[in-house]
Amino acid sequence: MRDKRESRRADVVLGEDWTAPEGFVESELKAGRERRGFISLNRSPLARKIITFNLMAMVVLVAGVLYLNPFRDSLVLQRESGLVAEAQIVADVFEAQLSDEGEVDLGNAVGIDVLDTARGIELPDGAELFVFDTTEKLIVSTVGMERPAPETVAGLQRDRRSTLITDILNFVWEGIASVLSTKSEHEAVGDTQDFARDLVGGALTGQTQVRTGRDVAGEAIFTVATPVRRGGDVIGVIAITSVAGEIDELVRVEREQVLQMFVIAIVVSIGLSLVLASTIANPLSDLAAAAELGRDKNARKMSPSRVRIPDLTARPDEIGRLSGAMRGMVSALYERIEANEQFAADVAHEIKNPLASLRSAVGTLRVASRADQRDKLLDVIDHDVRRLDRLVSDISNASRLDSELVKEEEESFNLLKMLSNITEFLGQEAKGRGVDFISDLPPEPIVITGLEGRLAQVFVNLITNAVSFCQEGDAVRVWARKRENRVLVVVEDTGPGIPDQALTKIFKRFYSERPEGQFGEHSGLGLAISKQIVEAHGGVIWAENIRPTDADITSEPLGARFVVGLPV
Repeated sequence: MRDKRESRRADVVLGEDWTAPEGFVESELKAGRERRGFISLNRSPLARKIITFNLMAMVVLVAGVLYLNPFRDSLVLQRESGLVAEAQIVADVFEAQLSDEGEVDLGNAVGIDVLDTARGIELPDGAELFVFDTTEKLIVSTVGMERPAPETVAGLQRDRRSTLITDILNFVWEGIASVLSTKSEHEAVGDTQDFARDLVGGALTGQTQVRTGRDVAGEAIFTVATPVRRGGDVIGVIAITSVAGEIDELVRVEREQVLQMFVIAIVVSIGLSLVLASTIANPLSDLAAAAELGRDKNARKMSPSRVRIPDLTARPDEIGRLSGAMRGMVSALYERIEANEQFAADVAHEIKNPLASLRSAVGTLRVASRADQRDKLLDVIDHDVRRLDRLVSDISNASRLDSELVKEEEESFNLLKMLSNITEFLGQEAKGRGVDFISDLPPEPIVITGLEGRLAQVFVNLITNAVSFCQEGDAVRVWARKRENRVLVVVEDTGPGIPDQALTKIFKRFYSERPEGQFGEHSGLGLAISKQIVEAHGGVIWAENIRPTDADITSEPLGARFVVGLPV
């Protein structure tokens, strides 16, 4: 029986924790586990699917992050904002050297030495500074100019650590991106000076201008142009271009970090997938192997005992449920096989008796000389033939009963109306034999759900049995009562009762306890069929003797009582 104790649904079963005790596992299954080890990808399509789909999900996630490139937009915005701040600071440096009075001419170095001021401004290697006057004429350019080396600040050096795997993955991604990417949204830059000059016109109106482009190598360049003012008037424009490819390098670093996390996630995902696959695929493989042992035509040679399904019912998941269901199914199949074997043996035994009688009667008939002897033997043959016909008919009905109970549709019906029709018909037959028939049914209807025809067969069988055991002057009583969620139907008679040793046998197949005059008239299947029908409806049936007093249980019974309980 399956353990009904409640298990914690939050339990997690990993690896081989599901392994059943030694006594429940076949040697073939244990040998298979030893050959299989923790997990065998070449033998488990399910394990391969689990790992493949987990990896596909990881690849799609990382590819989506790299394709959408959210950190690039953030870096571009930050770099543009920083470059605008740098340009405005440089413009403030120029404005600080201007006097409030006198003439100022940036092109002729009147009022300020533009070249000397430009030399004193520190810019990153690769960044360029341009100064334009109000006529958009270039006054100073740092291109090719000797400038002081920028000061190195400790702690701001870029971490360029990478791995061979991330370098390979980054190269693969760049190759795929170059094929799949669309045309860049940034315009191409032929010369940084011309690119900066294009922003001067807008800056002369008093608005700081920002633009992003790409050089001939495809690397991103940022350009900012901001006005230089004196007393509210624009007297020139400062333009700064960033280092080419600076953002691309930062994006590459961010991408490599993502790829490093991707590699770690892949390793973890494969490990967890192997654990998950062993938790799912291994027990399913054992269940399948156990089922195949029973299917194999040489299973008897491999495992002479019964096929045992591994007991995984301790698992709080669907595999535990599957194991319990398969174990129950196999147990039910074995019980059905044993029942069929026993039924076949019983049938052979029951048929053998009338056949032996027939053989004896036919053999005696050949040598009988008197007519009265031949008539008597013909009566015996006729009796045995009818007995065989009745026996075969009952056996046929009993063998088809299981499948018919499953196929037939249950319906709601009034149980008391059915009982009333049966008692009215059978009561007339009983009175014809001198047996009093009493029907005690309540007036209110009792509606149940089931197979009306099959239940009618049960009550007809019980009532006819009761009448057959009665003699003239005896009585049969049929009554019914509803008790909460069940209804009891009782058939009582004042016949000889049931022998004590037969109370536990009368519902067995082919068992018959009949008076001498009724020998051979019943197959012994009626009560067995009745019990099968009642239990198929979720009910119970039992038999007992009616005692004159409970104080003396050894007193002779006053009759027999059959009780049928059905759910309402």
